[in-house]
Amino acid sequence: MKISARNVLKGKIKSVTPGAVNSEVVIEIPGGAEVVSIITKTSTDSLGLTPGKDVYAVIKATNVMIAVD
Repeated sequence: MKISARNVLKGKIKSVTPGAVNSEVVIEIPGGAEVVSIITKTSTDSLGLTPGKDVYAVIKATNVMIAVD
């Protein structure tokens, strides 16, 4: 697989919480950090996403905001 996005994080699915339309997918990356994604339930099903499955979090954004108190 080749992709233009530069931010690709390999990890393992920690949990999938399905909703009526969307699912919340939590991916644990090496070191224990988590990336959370909300994707359609259709995509969750067609990709066969289940806890323990190896996946890639592909992040493509033109802006990343940082905030402090």
